Amino acid sequence: MRQILAFAAVGVVNTATYFFLYLLFLAAFPYLVAHVLAFALSMIGSFFLNARFTYRTRPTWRKFLLFPLTNLSNFVITTAGVYLIVDVLHAGSRFAPLLASAAAIPVTFVVSRRVMLPRAESETIA
Repeated sequence: MRQILAFAAVGVVNTATYFFLYLLFLAAFPYLVAHVLAFALSMIGSFFLNARFTYRTRPTWRKFLLFPLTNLSNFVITTAGVYLIVDVLHAGSRFAPLLASAAAIPVTFVVSRRVMLPRAESETIA
């Protein structure tokens, strides 16, 4: 339960960081470029926050290099969602990422836990 709450808190910080960067980049780039850049930069911060607060594990290069895999499903779901909201539903691009990201949260937690914790520790905590 502590991990889920910590993951949620880190998620709030990460989402705020992402959204700030998205709006910043949106002023200079098309919405999909702004989304990709903001996502990549906020993912770096998410790695360190999750290592420290959610999983209480030492960040390593191996985990850092594998961490983008934890966000792959998040990236695919949010990118498809942003496209659907903006281009298909013709809604505004300003809040589309926040709406699209909600569906990806549970999947991201499960996958990130597998990457950040050793297999035995991950299974005993579950």
